[in-house]
Amino acid sequence: MLGIWIQGIQAATDFSKLRTLAEQRYGDRAKNTIIELEALLNSLRDAPDQEKLEKINLFVNDKIRRFDDDINIWGQSDYWATPLESLGREAGDCEDYSIAKYVFLRELGIPNEKLRLTYVRAKIGGPNSRISQAHMILSYYPTPNAEPLILDNLIISIRPASRRPDLVPIFSFNSEGLWTGTSTTPSSDSLSHLSRWRNVLARMQADGIE
Repeated sequence: MLGIWIQGIQAATDFSKLRTLAEQRYGDRAKNTIIELEALLNSLRDAPDQEKLEKINLFVNDKIRRFDDDINIWGQSDYWATPLESLGREAGDCEDYSIAKYVFLRELGIPNEKLRLTYVRAKIGGPNSRISQAHMILSYYPTPNAEPLILDNLIISIRPASRRPDLVPIFSFNSEGLWTGTSTTPSSDSLSHLSRWRNVLARMQADGIE
């Protein structure tokens, strides 16, 4: 089992349970994906952060094959899926890609303070476009005040934020806090307002990420 900190508690992912649930809910293909995931995580345990970022970003973007709206996948207007659900359905929206990447990188020991799920306004049609839409990415901070690297499902390559002028940050969060804009100081008691985040954390625990 590999460790992950969720809400300040050291936890371990039960891959035996994940494999069983994947097979029961989604079939052999999903079970094999979980087997691949466990092997990948084991191979990356001692790798440098950059390699972890690149391979997890690629794995998630590859395995969640269909980018679609929640209403078409889950029959709900805004549903945050667990990594098991996203990999099992092989479909998700931007939140689902970002959540899976966050969870798997935490599994690999990347500290929580280096990772934030970030809501942005994404300009459609280029950085000078006036058309934008809500979007979520995963941001990696090498140090607390450093320029973050951006893990995205729309642009596959990992780039520093300065090379993503199409993205305007609104707020970001992880399991320990929430930040507005580009602030380096988290808002107090802000996670109490993220009900979908608390809900998906609870469902991940039920899946075996305890």
